[in-house]
Amino acid sequence: MVRFRYIMSFTTGGLFLHESVKLATLYLDLGDWNSVRGKVIAENLLQTRTLNTLKRVFSEVLSRLRTFSPDELAFLVGGSHQEQAYLLWLAVCRRYRFIADFAVEVLRERYITLKTDLTNEDFDSFFNRKSEWHLELDEITPATRCKLRQVLFKILREADLLSPNNLIQAAMLSPRLLEAIHQGSRSELLYFPIFEPYVEGMA
Repeated sequence: MVRFRYIMSFTTGGLFLHESVKLATLYLDLGDWNSVRGKVIAENLLQTRTLNTLKRVFSEVLSRLRTFSPDELAFLVGGSHQEQAYLLWLAVCRRYRFIADFAVEVLRERYITLKTDLTNEDFDSFFNRKSEWHLELDEITPATRCKLRQVLFKILREADLLSPNNLIQAAMLSPRLLEAIHQGSRSELLYFPIFEPYVEGMA
């Protein structure tokens, strides 16, 4: 019996690259997330239209950034745009086990078996399969399920792992990003559409 519940609260926004880098930069400067929150809300640094939206976006981005070590936060701030996108995909996978499982069991599996398209049916099939073991998924309405799929595909596109016409794009991990992942959990490489020989050659 599965002992953990999937957290399915990723219906807000997408990858949040700009917002994530801004918050990480503030944290490295202020050294405290409460101080970051106060400054963000007082000055509307995420430039949202309403306070509720600001708080919601901040909370979502913070939940992802908290999965990073201080060194990873510094890497995020100083990395290239591509490295930042991949790092934030990694954070999303760390934050949401459902997305991590999808990345390994669907995204990467299709890529390495040369099935390079990703369809709505792939998501729905995965969702149905997981719902047999995760009863919390049965509580999700069809409309919310559609939104979850839409947001996940948007995140993948913004991370440059999925093309606009839903073709899976190989992750081009830089040597220093590979090294950073190796210093943590090497199994996290499985979150990316990438061939093992390439990983071995870069490591």
